[in-house]
Amino acid sequence: MPLSPSLFQMSWRPQYRSSKFRHVFGKAATKEHCYDGVPITRSVHDNLFCAVNPRFIAVITECAGGGAFLVISINHTGKVDPHHPRVSGHRGNVLDIKWNPFNDFCIASCSEDSTVKIWDIPKHGVLRNITVPLKDLQGHSRRVGLIEWHPTANNVLFSTGYDYKVMVWNLDCPEQVIKNPVKTISLHTDVVLSMSFNTDGSRMATSCKDRRIRVIDPRTGALLQEANCKSHKVNKVLFLGNLKMIFSTGNSRWNNRQIVLWDQEDLSVPLAEEDMDGSSGILFPFYDPDTHMLYVAGKGEGYIRYYELSTEKPYMQFLTEHRSLLPQKGMGVMPKRGLDVSSCEVFRFYKLVTTKSLIEPLSMIVPRRSESYQEDIYPMTAGDQPALSAAEWFAGLNKDPVLISLKPGSKPEDNYSDWSTAKTINNALDTKRCHSRPGLLQLTLIEERLQSKEDKEPNTFNDSVQDKNLSSNGCEPLPCSPPKTENELLQTFYRQQEEIRSLREALVQRDVRITQLELELRNLRNSNSST
Repeated sequence: MPLSPSLFQMSWRPQYRSSKFRHVFGKAATKEHCYDGVPITRSVHDNLFCAVNPRFIAVITECAGGGAFLVISINHTGKVDPHHPRVSGHRGNVLDIKWNPFNDFCIASCSEDSTVKIWDIPKHGVLRNITVPLKDLQGHSRRVGLIEWHPTANNVLFSTGYDYKVMVWNLDCPEQVIKNPVKTISLHTDVVLSMSFNTDGSRMATSCKDRRIRVIDPRTGALLQEANCKSHKVNKVLFLGNLKMIFSTGNSRWNNRQIVLWDQEDLSVPLAEEDMDGSSGILFPFYDPDTHMLYVAGKGEGYIRYYELSTEKPYMQFLTEHRSLLPQKGMGVMPKRGLDVSSCEVFRFYKLVTTKSLIEPLSMIVPRRSESYQEDIYPMTAGDQPALSAAEWFAGLNKDPVLISLKPGSKPEDNYSDWSTAKTINNALDTKRCHSRPGLLQLTLIEERLQSKEDKEPNTFNDSVQDKNLSSNGCEPLPCSPPKTENELLQTFYRQQEEIRSLREALVQRDVRITQLELELRNLRNSNSST
């Protein structure tokens, strides 16, 4: 019997979903590239206990007589000195730490002593104990369990504690001790378990012990959406900003671990849900918006499952899982700007292995034969420049993150600085326009700007050279961590060559800019003299 055309088409349909990330695999670091001998905290709090940026790795440690955490250079692998200096200014156990996404030398911590502290880390790392914070935030009445930085606005911090309140802090103030937050959100009836922001930070999703997911306007504290799903006891929540979705982990009605996907505009019914297993460990979700990949790691377990997400059914496509014999207590995640693009690395975890006092880097790699830069797996990604100042965000502005390219040799544009400079010049023009002729005013401003350029150029250039010598692509100076192998020596050589090339480019760009300003100045003088 001949097949009908529809059956014939169905029989030739491929049984797998085409994806460039189907074969992503996890590659654990070798012993010499791990961090050994780290006294990882034994706290049972359901946090990650670790924070990473391209320069440092911070981990909460066991400490008698107060709370403390370690800050280690990202290249200081191997055995960690048991007497390594710590950041130890809290009177109670530290519960959470987060690096400022726009400043690699600024970290926030919260503690059982009901305070949040902001710390300034020296460029060479922590060489002695740090006990005095840069800022001390005192607003909570009970222990503070969770902190998050705003994803696009500079110096805006969110904290929540066991007083059931979410507090919004503006760190752009001269006071060292801040006792009054800008905003206090009191919508929750129990402890907040997690917080997450959408892409531009205009919405915040929270999960609470009362089993509800809430979507909140973080500026006004208004409740925008709420989900109270009786069949899903939520634990962790994550905004999938570029997909307009929300992801949550928790437990089903039968106490099985469960993952659920929601539409951020309608939390009445989940888009998709999947029961995992009957284990009791908390599931930590991690999302990569550049690849649309979602990673789910179980606390106290050695595996990490990963999925590819889409806006069409079935929404979640299971790829595979990485299995290890070493269970993770917590995990840190390296920002995209700190990844090794030459090896097609798309994600990197730092696993805290309490049983061995070990921090193990784990790279997620897309297997590719070519060693050239793969633009299809590295789109433009969020960089380390803020899109807004704190005052602008509190005034009601929203902006997407400032994007950068991960291609070696590319330089991010400082859109925030240029925009702020232009704003300052426009304000000056508006103020003085009624007191002098526009041509003379513009001429004066350009002369002042050119003079400041000429005065500050050598210092700025020397400072940039000094910074480049101190740190190469997030690396510590050579005297602190000398190359151990021939491969590391070659990598150091290539980094230095890249620095020299980028410094030459910066010098040429500055010369061109000075020439342009001189031409503008000459034209304005000629036009004024002719009139």
